[in-house]
Amino acid sequence: MEMENKKHFVLVHGSGHGAWCWYKLIPLLKLSGHRVTTFDLNSCGINPKQVNDVTSFEEYSQPLIEFMASLHSNEKVVLVGHSFGGFVISLALEKFSEKIEVAIYLAAFMPNHIHPPVSVLAQSMKVAPIENLGDCKFLFGNGPTNPPTSFKFGPNYLETHLYQNCTKQDIELARMLVRENGLFMEDFTSESMLTEEGFGSVNRVYVVCKDDRAITEEFQLWMIANSPSKQVKVMERADHMVMLAQPNEVSILLQEIVNH
Repeated sequence: MEMENKKHFVLVHGSGHGAWCWYKLIPLLKLSGHRVTTFDLNSCGINPKQVNDVTSFEEYSQPLIEFMASLHSNEKVVLVGHSFGGFVISLALEKFSEKIEVAIYLAAFMPNHIHPPVSVLAQSMKVAPIENLGDCKFLFGNGPTNPPTSFKFGPNYLETHLYQNCTKQDIELARMLVRENGLFMEDFTSESMLTEEGFGSVNRVYVVCKDDRAITEEFQLWMIANSPSKQVKVMERADHMVMLAQPNEVSILLQEIVNH
C-alpha cells in the first residue's frame, strides 16, 4: 500500500459496549497498513468508572476528547462511530473539525446542528417504542419519580435485535461484557451542542445496515434526511453488530470510503 493511502482509523463503540467489539476489524485494518486506535469510553468496557460516576455526556466522551486533543495540529484521522458512538464522534467533530478527514457513521445515531440531539432520540422511540425493547431495562439513578438516567440491553434483546447474524460465541461474549450506559438526557436537550461551523464543516459518510433491528433501516434513512451526509453506503444483510458479523466487508468498505 502506498504511504499516502495509509490512514489512522479511530473506532468509537456504541452503547454499553467497549473497545472489545472491534476485535475482528482491528487486525484487518492493520494488515492493510493502517493505524487503528480504539478505547473504552467512561463507564464502558473495562473502564473503571461506574455509570453513576459519569455526570455528563462530555465526561462520558472524555477518552475520545483527550485523544483528539493530543493529536498533532497537522494530523488528521478517520473517525468511525457505531450506534450511540455516533453522538460521541459528533461531539468530536464539533471540537476538532480540523483534525478529522472524514467521519463515518456505522449504523449510528447521527444528529444535526439545527436541533438538539434529543430530537433524534425522540424519533427513535417513535420508530421503536419502549414496548418493543423486550428485556432491556431503564434505570433510575435519581429515583423512580425522575427521568431514567441509564439503559441496559437485555440478554434476549442482544441476541434477537443486535447480534442476530453473529456467532453464538460473540453473543455470549456480549452477554458477559455489555454494561449499562448513561442516557444524558439533560445534555442532549442543549441547543448549542453542535454548530454548522464545527460539526457541519466535516465530511460525513453514513453506512446503512439494512438488517439492523435496533436502529432500523427506516430510522437510518430518516437520520440521513434529517442530517444529510456527503455519501451514503449500504450494506446488505448487515445486522447492528456488523463489524462482528461481517468484519471483512466492513474493512473493505471503510477503505473504499477513505481512498475515494
